[in-house]
Amino acid sequence: MSGAGRGGALLVAGTTSDAGKSVLVAGLCRLLARRGMSVAPFKAQNMSNNSVVTLDGGEIGRAQAFQARACGLEPSVRFNPVLLKPGSDRTSQLVVRGRAVANVSASSYVEHRQSLRAVVAAELESLRRDFDFVICEGAGSPAEINLRETDLANMGLATAARLPVIVVGDIDRGGVLAHLYGTVAILDEADQALIAGFVINKFRGDPSLLAPGLVQLEALTGRPTYGVVPYADDLWMDAEDSLGVVADAPVGRPRPPVGSQWLRVAAVRLPRISNTTDVEALACEPGVSVNWVTEPSRLTDADLVIVPGSKATLSDLQWLRKTGLAEAIRDRVEAGRPVLGICGGYQMLGRTITDGIESADVRASGLGLLDLDIEFEADKVLAGVDGESPFFGVGDVTGYEIHHGRVAHSSDTPLFRYSDGRPEGSVREAVMGTHWHGVLESDCFRREFLRWAAARAGRNDFVVAPDTSVAGLREEQLDLLADLVENNVDVDAVLAVIERGVDAQ
Repeated sequence: MSGAGRGGALLVAGTTSDAGKSVLVAGLCRLLARRGMSVAPFKAQNMSNNSVVTLDGGEIGRAQAFQARACGLEPSVRFNPVLLKPGSDRTSQLVVRGRAVANVSASSYVEHRQSLRAVVAAELESLRRDFDFVICEGAGSPAEINLRETDLANMGLATAARLPVIVVGDIDRGGVLAHLYGTVAILDEADQALIAGFVINKFRGDPSLLAPGLVQLEALTGRPTYGVVPYADDLWMDAEDSLGVVADAPVGRPRPPVGSQWLRVAAVRLPRISNTTDVEALACEPGVSVNWVTEPSRLTDADLVIVPGSKATLSDLQWLRKTGLAEAIRDRVEAGRPVLGICGGYQMLGRTITDGIESADVRASGLGLLDLDIEFEADKVLAGVDGESPFFGVGDVTGYEIHHGRVAHSSDTPLFRYSDGRPEGSVREAVMGTHWHGVLESDCFRREFLRWAAARAGRNDFVVAPDTSVAGLREEQLDLLADLVENNVDVDAVLAVIERGVDAQ
């Protein structure tokens, strides 16, 4: 251990966004936890609209919640103390220790950097006192030297906390050896000294063909490659980066139906989409094909349309109208075909939205498919929820809320009731909506919802699988990640790097 009463720590950086940082951290965390060690994840600063609510009443990036589960821990704001939630190309909501504190631009964010450094340092030091290991995840790439002065999550964190760094690169994108070499080469000498070695992710093919390149990479950089992790087609849940949500691309790995028919789901890929993972539970079901869509013709053949959450509700509502998707959604509803709106998507389906918080626009008309009026308030609702769905006659429904908008009026049938009896959500003919994220992970509710959607769509030969467990599938993915790391990475060498620390490199 690096110091009495102080856990060892490592920073996993990446050559690019989506290089494999999150999954390598999750795999290491699950592996160490399986070995009986106490381990925690940490991401100093995250930029993502995919977030979850923690038990301590804040919000953190989805990947850190996934990594916490890998450790056998409940999600906590300790694991992601600074979160930026983009609301436009130039501004983001700044969330510190789980609570929104300001809206910032790239230039105004600089004003917060000193106080944020103190927050990050304090949280990491606290975790190192409480756990044997802390596995930290970088943000984007450490090679963004134009951002080095204000960096909190990459080399800035490694320098401040004296962390050894492993750089992971995605070979599936091509040019990985150049990416790894260039990442080291572009850093100054002080930062280079913290880089311990490399891991290559998503490898396909014959390892012997790659081996000479790894030998040359070590000769050029003086740093070893600790492992080459193969591509795993089954790893897809809890993806954090919404930039990876590509139109017309399937969600997950569709499995053959139980009955003789598929259920085809079109999820609208909004420009400022949030909580993209809400639809993943549907993609876990056999015979359910989920695709992201951005244009009206893709809604024509879909059996179910989902309008997901948004970090810029009125802006994305305007986009729906501009693209013709709004009219296509209305046409579906008039034909009695099912539509589900979640959080921001739910708000768009109503009559009016009064904002002034996320948008410069104060009031706008919604799509008018629900008898629902929404008014935004400055304080954000952040809460885990549990209740029941009287509409479907099922209990034990759980989820979480992250939204500024409140229901000012609704005469629709409630979709849910909180555990204290308050109504939530709306049902009107073929349209449903809710502020609750994550409810489709409640297995009993999801099955009844799919039966309803299939009946509405005329898919009478679609059969809902009786035994799909989203929580179980997530655990299987975490164990698969740990197995991949165990079998393809020199874990003992990585642990030795952590034990030695940077001063002994």
